[in-house]
Amino acid sequence: MSELSQSLSEKILQGDKRALARLLTRIENNDASAESILSELYANVGRAYRIGMTGPPGAGKSTLTNKLTRHLRLAGEKVAIIAVDPTSPFTGGALLGDRVRMSDVMLDEGVFIRSMATRGSLGGLAKKATEVADVLDAAGYTTIIFETVGVGQSELDVVHAADTTVVALVPESGDAIQAMKAGLMEIADVFVMNKADRQDADKAVQALSASLELRQHSAQSWLPRVVKTVATMGQGIAELLQAINAHRAFLETDARLTERRRERQQNFVQSVVEEKWRQAFWTAQRMEELRKRVIQHESPYKIAEALLQKHS
Repeated sequence: MSELSQSLSEKILQGDKRALARLLTRIENNDASAESILSELYANVGRAYRIGMTGPPGAGKSTLTNKLTRHLRLAGEKVAIIAVDPTSPFTGGALLGDRVRMSDVMLDEGVFIRSMATRGSLGGLAKKATEVADVLDAAGYTTIIFETVGVGQSELDVVHAADTTVVALVPESGDAIQAMKAGLMEIADVFVMNKADRQDADKAVQALSASLELRQHSAQSWLPRVVKTVATMGQGIAELLQAINAHRAFLETDARLTERRRERQQNFVQSVVEEKWRQAFWTAQRMEELRKRVIQHESPYKIAEALLQKHS
């Protein structure tokens, strides 16, 4: 590691926000120096609790995150928020819409907000969000909140990054619950029925609760809680935090949390290996061979088999 990189690593461990921001930019830009710094910091990773806030567009995820952060700060937590925004078609950067709705906590010294662009990721979380969370963890933030872009069922990869996944819904989501069952609805550890002051909110909660009761459940499994909130008014946020803490307590029994984190790390290592292998495999020579074979209208499966056999 270079002296500059070592200095950056030391500053991050000391809580220097400028150094932190510089490294996060390097990570997002795939800077070659970021990997060695991440390796250096890794000994300090594993203390932060990670919460995923997801759900369909318009469910109030940003407002919920804002209010939840205030409660966490009152409880003495140091909070980092990774707000995954849509990518700007002009700059490739995040549109920063979430920061506008987090004005209550933006100036708090114990809060760090990072907006990230999806950059084509269809899974709701930016590809580098896990690495960013690791850096924030090493920097001493005790709670990390992923707030996803809000594209519906394609946000399922939040479950691979978070310890507790919160799915935010609104009363109007009621009719869509059955349709979403196989996707977004299956990843929730806690459900939030936000905007619960609207008409038919109680009916929507009852429908959701009835749907959850149909799931196979035992004393050894977790049945997702349903919490009603009116985030704009700050109502129900304390109950939401209680539900998150209850899920955390459940995970911390019988080493469930440790096992979940080991599985997450294993999945992440697999993704790193696959990415490195892909980059190493597709040389200019192989791309040219691929192009020629495609022009000859060969079967894609035969092309793939030939490339793998020839270059294994």
